Amino acid sequence: MPVVDINIHHLPEDLFTNEKMLNGFLDSAPRGFGEIARVIEMDSGKKQLILEKPAGYQNLNYVEGDYSAEAKLAAMDEAGVDYGIMRVPVWQEWLGLETCRAVNDNAFEIVKRSEGRLFSTACVPPWGGKENIYELERCVNELGAVGVQLACHYGQLYLDDEVFEPYLKVIEKLDIPVIAHHTPLPVEWKSVIDYTNLRREYGRIIDQGVAVGRELFSGMFDRMPGLRFIHTMFGGNWFANAALLTPHGSNKKEAMQRLDPTSGKKIQEYLERNIYFDMTHPHSWGKDQVECAIKVSGADHYLFGSSFPVFYGWMSQGVSFIQHELDISDADRDLLLYGNAKRLFNLPI
Repeated sequence: MPVVDINIHHLPEDLFTNEKMLNGFLDSAPRGFGEIARVIEMDSGKKQLILEKPAGYQNLNYVEGDYSAEAKLAAMDEAGVDYGIMRVPVWQEWLGLETCRAVNDNAFEIVKRSEGRLFSTACVPPWGGKENIYELERCVNELGAVGVQLACHYGQLYLDDEVFEPYLKVIEKLDIPVIAHHTPLPVEWKSVIDYTNLRREYGRIIDQGVAVGRELFSGMFDRMPGLRFIHTMFGGNWFANAALLTPHGSNKKEAMQRLDPTSGKKIQEYLERNIYFDMTHPHSWGKDQVECAIKVSGADHYLFGSSFPVFYGWMSQGVSFIQHELDISDADRDLLLYGNAKRLFNLPI
């Protein structure tokens, strides 16, 4: 069966050599809010872009050369991946419109050079406004983007905030899915920074879980029923929370209602219709956990993603894990690796 990786990271290929492009990234990081962006030269001679928050605590590391079309296609060939969907990893939380245009143009060039194997997603500031809307429409109508990428929060605002609704309504009208990528840290981050794995893995799980929960409880999908969000990191382990956080009424008369027992049916409808999950490097999560997620949420709600090139091995390990280690039906395996991506992104494959 074919394999689609929906989580291949994209950065401009000239990021480290084009001073204007590099400054577009460096200057967008809000230093006044503790985001420290800097470039160093590694022992290998390659440059590395580092993001810290707070100073001294690394959250992102981008290495020169990892993001070329050739690097992507070589990794795909080695891993047995036929098609890939690209996204800007994390940094889109801050990028300005001019830099986004350059990022989108380079993605378009990579797509052309890939000869049908790579697809792009639109990277645009989500604040509404005609110039941002024009860039989104250009990406979809002229550059062939198959979806749009968003950070799961911007500053302290998650995507249920009303400020994003004008932009989201345009996305709904365009009938393209949203990839909601995690940000480097959740809004409330101070309790997870001290330990590397807690900060760089669990912090992103928290971020996604909060984002999914706010979307479900906000009612935004009643106003925009055509939106389809694909959240990274298994939606912050949302499968483990789905029953607990779907409202249930008590079978007894209680002195007071400490939890909201209403909207359970609505939440289930949103989970079925509007929320999907990126299996971000699934082998890392474990066989029992992934099989549980599929049992709870359904194979039709998960899509394979590797987060290449965070670790080069994640792509091949993830494909092998789904193909050979999961005790699931061949039909479910096909949905995870190919069918869901083809359907949701309307891929011409």
